Amino acid sequence: MTRLLELLKDFNLLDFLRAAVDVAFVAYILYRLILLAKGRRAWQILIGIGVFFALVLGSEVMGLVTTNWLLRQITPLGPVAIVILLYPELREILEKLGRLDFWGAPLSSTSREDNTATLEEVVRATMLLAARKTGALMVLERETGLEDIIATGTVVDSEVSSELLATLFYVGTPLHDGAVIIRGSRIAAAGCTLPLSDSPNISANVHMRHRAAIGVSEASDAVVVVVSEETGTVSIAVNGKLNRGLNDDKLRQKLYEAFGKSIGKKPRNGSVSLNFSRRRSNGKSNGKGAGPITPATPPAPGPGATRPDEKPQP
Repeated sequence: MTRLLELLKDFNLLDFLRAAVDVAFVAYILYRLILLAKGRRAWQILIGIGVFFALVLGSEVMGLVTTNWLLRQITPLGPVAIVILLYPELREILEKLGRLDFWGAPLSSTSREDNTATLEEVVRATMLLAARKTGALMVLERETGLEDIIATGTVVDSEVSSELLATLFYVGTPLHDGAVIIRGSRIAAAGCTLPLSDSPNISANVHMRHRAAIGVSEASDAVVVVVSEETGTVSIAVNGKLNRGLNDDKLRQKLYEAFGKSIGKKPRNGSVSLNFSRRRSNGKSNGKGAGPITPATPPAPGPGATRPDEKPQP
């Protein structure tokens, strides 16, 4: 009891809060790094590094002098080996540290431009290309710049429209075999080359176009829409994850969610609501609806004209 009173007497609230914030910050950084590396090649490398240090500790506890000495000679090379093996992942981590989505902030807080019309044009073009089974790869830029990828293609700098997108991917055009980069409400470039994903979790039946979509979504925060050339299947890749078999409603929902937009109410059964003006007759309504509509009297024929019920004179 006396010991507890002495601890409470020496307790400093400011030091406790500083230590708590320090521990929480380090734990959050480690948590985000683990989420970033999980499911990729870096995850297996980190497991291998953990096994190596476990061998060093185990050999020391078990008294394996030669094995422990050999492992300790390799240990000083560890930092250099980690940088070489994890160079792509370290570069990606440094890039994501400067983005708000790494810290959990929504991307909509940085995107002020209303690109709803652009998203609708992308959905319309995607469904048109899917119906024709024309392969397509559309990359929608968000916060991370894609200047390196734009430099690999041809600058277009044109307003986004479904007709232009369908034309760019039409088989036989010079720019159809590549990706289209969409920045805001404009098509920045076409015929661009995307980095391929080297994730070991990708199935063997995923083709090059979809692998490229996953790759650019891993290297940046871009949203990628893919149309399969073989089956016409529509897919979308966000944050290294590929969702396949989407229809127009699902694609629109995914795009709106990625850009922090809300989808307005649509008419039921996909019908289009039209507003018609009511025409009432000169008489009063009988209480059950509008009065009868009096048919319009056809205009009188002019001089020399033939009435419908008359035969022309020879």
